[in-house]
Amino acid sequence: MPSMKFLFRSLLLALLLSSCARGPANTGAITLRFMDAPDIGGAWAQLIDRFEAAHADIHIELIEGPASTNAREEIYTEAFLSGEPIFDLVYMDIIWLAQFAHSGWLRSLIPYIEEDALEEFLPGDVAGCKYQDELYAVPMRSDTSVLYYRKDLLEEAGFPPPAGLHELVTVAKSLQVLPFQWGYVFQGAQDEGLVCNFFELLWGMGGDLNLDGGEIVLNTPEAVEALRWQQNLIHLHKISPPGVTKYHEEETRHMFHEGRAVFMHNWPYAWILAQKPDSPVRGKVGILPLLQRADKESPPVLGGWRFGISALSEHPEEAWEFIRFATSAESQKLFHFANGAIPTRRALFEDPEILLESPHYSALYPALLKAHARPMHPKYAQVSGVLQRHLHRALVSGEDPQKVLKAAEAELLSTLD
Repeated sequence: MPSMKFLFRSLLLALLLSSCARGPANTGAITLRFMDAPDIGGAWAQLIDRFEAAHADIHIELIEGPASTNAREEIYTEAFLSGEPIFDLVYMDIIWLAQFAHSGWLRSLIPYIEEDALEEFLPGDVAGCKYQDELYAVPMRSDTSVLYYRKDLLEEAGFPPPAGLHELVTVAKSLQVLPFQWGYVFQGAQDEGLVCNFFELLWGMGGDLNLDGGEIVLNTPEAVEALRWQQNLIHLHKISPPGVTKYHEEETRHMFHEGRAVFMHNWPYAWILAQKPDSPVRGKVGILPLLQRADKESPPVLGGWRFGISALSEHPEEAWEFIRFATSAESQKLFHFANGAIPTRRALFEDPEILLESPHYSALYPALLKAHARPMHPKYAQVSGVLQRHLHRALVSGEDPQKVLKAAEAELLSTLD
């Protein structure tokens, strides 16, 4: 069997050969490359055409990589390790930034943008562009978790939207009709979605996971309470199906959109799909910020994508020109209408055309203002892997949360030693 590194290098080479075969649109122009998932909605094509029309000396080459976020991260990593200036622009998930910056693969953007200009973006997204107080990216699109609910079912039963976790359980129990309609679905599979769910509950219980300073404490009363609440959804309250431990975002969405769940934890992309003409729940869905205990605030997990400049780039000034253009209000508005991308510029959440198309932004905006980044640590991928295994085991088995978290804490200490 070929090694994973060989497979990724082969894939990278194939992508580059395919890209180079098309050649630059403008003869003699500088070519800048970056990678993202396939441009299904054509948003990148529109944005690049507009940029090149105004910059005849710069050609932008989008390499359409795998749909898998992890696979694209591996390809970027292999490109950096090769030492060749393959990508001038780095379009990255928020959780990649710390590793890329720590490894010296990104240029500081402080020389290119004033601090006042950053205030035009959502504060959480700006924080997610920094590592050790240095700015390495500009936010292009935002994302955060929200709570979806069947507003028609709650209204018919005379329930107001729940105001806390206890009320969520009560309403979900009252409205579920087993086995056809469950009370609550979330991302319980062994992947990053489960870790996001856990962090949100941990923060909502008043806890956190601090990976700085060489001391790691995970096995706390707040973490135990958070994990136990997740377990109870399945094993005690029975408002989440046992199969939720295999659900990613799409399995969760299908359950809710098919009318088989009252509440759903998911990302905002699900709203757009719920409003399609053929959706069984069109016009029946409401959105709430994530719920918490009565005495605590629960910030949702921040997601989203941002642009940086490769430290290997031979054309950083031209790369910055594209970043400035791509992250502008006009470009983010184009992206919103082309594929539903959530802007990172505050002003766009008051744009009449956007609000007409996406009225749920009035509920989404407060959640984005509170959104909190996962630990900005260069070994976050390893941290997440440890958490995924232990949290998933606890959900499936119902094992004592304190015992599970003690084991996870010990493995984290070994991993980050």
